[in-house]
Amino acid sequence: MWPFSSAAYVEIARRKQTRREDALRIARALSAPDAEPYLRATAKEIVQRIAKGDWTASDVLDAYLARAVLAQDVTNCLTEVLFAEARAQAKALDDEFTRTGKVRGPLHGVPVSFKDTYDIKGHDTTLGFSSHADDPRPEDSLVVALVRAAGGIPICKTNVPQLIFFFECVNPVWGCTLNPYSKSYSSGGTSGGEAALLAMDGAALGWGTDIGGSLRIPAAFCGVFSLKPGWGRISMTGIQGTWPGFEGIHTVAGPMGRSVDDIELGARLVFGKMGDDFDPAPLPYRDPQMPAKLRFGFYLSDNFVKPSPACQRAVREAVDALRKAGHECIEFELPQARRGMEIFIGITAADKYKTLSADLGDDPLEPGVAPLVMGPRLPGWLRNGAAWAVGKLYKDDVVPGVLRAGCGKDVEEYHKWVRQRDEYTRMFCREVWDKHSFDGIIAPALAMPGLPHGSVQYLATLACADLIYNVVDSPVGTVPVTRVRASDIVTPEWMDARVGHGHGSAFVEGLLYGTGAGAEKDPKEKGRCAAGFYDAAKMAGLPVGVQIVGRRWEDEKVIELMRVVDAALGPREFGPGVWKAQGK
Repeated sequence: MWPFSSAAYVEIARRKQTRREDALRIARALSAPDAEPYLRATAKEIVQRIAKGDWTASDVLDAYLARAVLAQDVTNCLTEVLFAEARAQAKALDDEFTRTGKVRGPLHGVPVSFKDTYDIKGHDTTLGFSSHADDPRPEDSLVVALVRAAGGIPICKTNVPQLIFFFECVNPVWGCTLNPYSKSYSSGGTSGGEAALLAMDGAALGWGTDIGGSLRIPAAFCGVFSLKPGWGRISMTGIQGTWPGFEGIHTVAGPMGRSVDDIELGARLVFGKMGDDFDPAPLPYRDPQMPAKLRFGFYLSDNFVKPSPACQRAVREAVDALRKAGHECIEFELPQARRGMEIFIGITAADKYKTLSADLGDDPLEPGVAPLVMGPRLPGWLRNGAAWAVGKLYKDDVVPGVLRAGCGKDVEEYHKWVRQRDEYTRMFCREVWDKHSFDGIIAPALAMPGLPHGSVQYLATLACADLIYNVVDSPVGTVPVTRVRASDIVTPEWMDARVGHGHGSAFVEGLLYGTGAGAEKDPKEKGRCAAGFYDAAKMAGLPVGVQIVGRRWEDEKVIELMRVVDAALGPREFGPGVWKAQGK
């Protein structure tokens, strides 16, 4: 955070955090000695046990509230806390079940959390802005209303990055959310608070949003599941953002959870439900017909930034497991990823991020946000000079195009960039789906399994791995695969191995892995490259996930593909009840 702030901002942040702590006291006073069975249950299993009369909604809720407090203490993941009304709702559900002997709906008694962008009646939607504090929302968002109607219990809202457009989960009102497996690393973003809470079993089901990896990056960083649906499958009514009126790249809402079953449960609840006449595509959940033998495409690098050894290993392990299960997996080259990145930046930066930053007021800019906001406002000669320098000094032909694309544009230029988006999408469909007839794609979730706090300001371009699927509007699931091993080191041989493994921006890869193919060897460890931000020894134990990509409008098939991948990988250290304190 920049070293200056307004007195008003400081007072508002103090007041909001004090109210949060007051609300948390309810759960701090609870005693839940037998919480483990509840925390080890998926959302679907919770409903089944309540329906049988084995559990009550109140007992389940108290277990999750106690764990949510622990998650807050470890990671600082919560914003608005709804514990008092949640306990009242649980009691009402128990009374109803006693009278009727029936559960209210498919989420009866399930504790549910929401990214701070979701309106919940009577509570602020601050989005990390002090200017949005003390303005309780008059109505629930449609997703929240559907959750309540199905018997789900909203328990809290979770933290987001400033501006909700970069993947370090920190803002001036609520502070920084830590990774639940290492306090030195980020939980990701922009749904970072949600992922951290779910990873620690602080909720049984969660909800986030995504415009450029905001569901997938934190899910991968924290070892949970997520679904980024295509535009139009889930209503955005009552879900706030920092880009009102922007339609060049659509923000979408999606479920997050600790199992594929719970992702499906959330999707079935909300797909096709319209909040108002502006919602597109009232398309309900459609059970897909799945062939016995599936055809997957996969790649180890998008040729924008070469993924780390740990992230490439995650793809290989998923592919190996699928092949052993009898499915076909074909390696292919992702077409023109750098062009997708240029289009994303060209469209989103068109107004120089003025709309995005309109509500900043006197809030101090986080370091990761400052380059984002200021970049498109630089004089053209300076931005082009920086692009030339990166290309010349680092022999990098990837990043310069992105730097040049990130400038302000008039309406005519903006229209041309949107047309390029559509042309790119058609090309992608031809070269990937039509050419190869894949059922789905296995891809790295990011080049890194985690990022140290403060590093995103240098590494925002890593999001290319995810945002290309926002450009082409593909549905994408995230599945946790493995954990970083200390042996997942970078060697000069690994950096030189380009055939079949991709090679991208020399500038960004230098920041991640050292100086690239010519890296000096670490004198403390034979054969190891000089350290960049990637350090397998420090990252050991961090989760590593993959993206499961599907064709447009095949969101339900993506969920089934996630299930196939999850089953093929078999039992591993992910899911309800697996989190343990790491002490690092």
